[in-house]
Amino acid sequence: MATSDYWADPPMDRYRTRVYSPTLDSLISDRDPVRFVDEVLSGLDWSEWEAHYERKVGQPPIHPRIVAAAILYGMYRGIRSSRKLEEACNYRFDFIWLVEGRRIDHTTFSKFRTKFHEPLKSLFRQIGRTAMVMGLIQLGVVAFDGTRVKANNSRYKTRTAKTLEEKLGALDELFEQLTAELNTTDAEQAAEGSPTKLPEPLADLQQRRERIREALERAKAADEARRQQGVDPKKNPAQVPTTDPDCHVMPNKEGGFAPNYTPVATTDATCGFIVDGDVLAEINEGGAAAVSVDRIEETFGRKPEKFLTDGGNNSGQIIEQMETRGVEFYAPVESSQPQEGNPAKRADPTQPVPESEWPKLKRNSSGQLDKSNFVYVPEEDRYYCPMGHPMPLETTKPERRGGVRVSKRVHRCRDCLGCPLATACLSAKSKHGRTITRDRHEPARERTARRMASESGRKIYNQRPRIAETTFGIVKSVMGLRQFLLRGLAKVKTEWLWAVTAFNLVKLARQIAILRADSSLVATGAGG
Repeated sequence: MATSDYWADPPMDRYRTRVYSPTLDSLISDRDPVRFVDEVLSGLDWSEWEAHYERKVGQPPIHPRIVAAAILYGMYRGIRSSRKLEEACNYRFDFIWLVEGRRIDHTTFSKFRTKFHEPLKSLFRQIGRTAMVMGLIQLGVVAFDGTRVKANNSRYKTRTAKTLEEKLGALDELFEQLTAELNTTDAEQAAEGSPTKLPEPLADLQQRRERIREALERAKAADEARRQQGVDPKKNPAQVPTTDPDCHVMPNKEGGFAPNYTPVATTDATCGFIVDGDVLAEINEGGAAAVSVDRIEETFGRKPEKFLTDGGNNSGQIIEQMETRGVEFYAPVESSQPQEGNPAKRADPTQPVPESEWPKLKRNSSGQLDKSNFVYVPEEDRYYCPMGHPMPLETTKPERRGGVRVSKRVHRCRDCLGCPLATACLSAKSKHGRTITRDRHEPARERTARRMASESGRKIYNQRPRIAETTFGIVKSVMGLRQFLLRGLAKVKTEWLWAVTAFNLVKLARQIAILRADSSLVATGAGG
């Protein structure tokens, strides 16, 4: 057995009174990130936050900068829950230093994080503009993307219209039974002259019935939407969440389905700062792309020059919205016109493609000749098929795409009968010749396709995964935001705003630390 005098003595005796004790500040390293986080926040304007306090009655409140700092720094450290933040402020030196020894309870954190949405937007703007002044945000190239984050709703707490109707029927029956019992009790107490009060079980039951009715209406609306999309709701009914009514059942990134939200972020290419963020309660984030550009201009005073996004956001409508705003748009878009290597690309489209070149004509997923084999001549407003036959405009038809009404122009070939390419060109359903459709967005798609096909365009677009996807990797893996804590779209938007603000705050604090370290090296001559 080892002797007791072998082991090192503790630097502090738990029970001995010390004449000199270390200060709180001395417990935190000069290079600790918490110092730079506090420095950045201390230099910002908090008047918009302060205006929410009445300053009339009660004890003086904790300054909002202190509470916000704890929440933002906590998100950077992966501490998001109110109770964990309260614990950190009691036991972790970095948090104790940040809040200067204040004991902030979890209720304060919980209420604070949902109360200051508009001031939080101002804080996000101040941090972003500070980074822009330092040259860390340049808005030359930005990348837009979305991801899935689980809602605060169990995947097992979803119901179809059928199950909701059954549950509502059972609750109605129970409500009538309890009401009958209450009426009997009222009659007995009325004879005695005693007033009655609505019992809590009956009031709670009434609230549950209302929630089920609302969920049933959402389920019926979702079923009707599926019916319009050609899906039979009887065979594949919609599932609606019952805990958080604003979220939707969506595909998970890792597979399967669950109640989710779709957070989106637009990230600047220079140093990876998030320049805009939002949360959608739908699968497709394409509708938020142009709105993001508008918010960036509002926040920073100018629009981004180049906008990168993935193939899920390459609709003609989005492309035209970007062109209207004067923003270069980059997304995977294939030209509908014949490209190099396709024998359908010929000097005179009225001449047929040689029979020896027919096997090289591009096919679509159904095995038929693809649209890209048909040449459009703008001056004539007509297509020419691979055999050189004209395809004039026949009619226009309305079509809904992503909830937007689009006029679809139909061009038809009237020379398909007896055509040697008819078997390869026509589907089994084609009875009156091959048709090619075109809408007003087609010229914008062609311009984007040419940009993406250029060497410079490919070089610019290759940056997209590094810019956009790194952001979500840090938010999910480092900050731990894989499921929202709050419920309801409005509160979830605020929670996401806290996350992107914390992301930028820490990034700015790190850049300041790097610049200061470099300046110190230069001052001491160590950099030489």
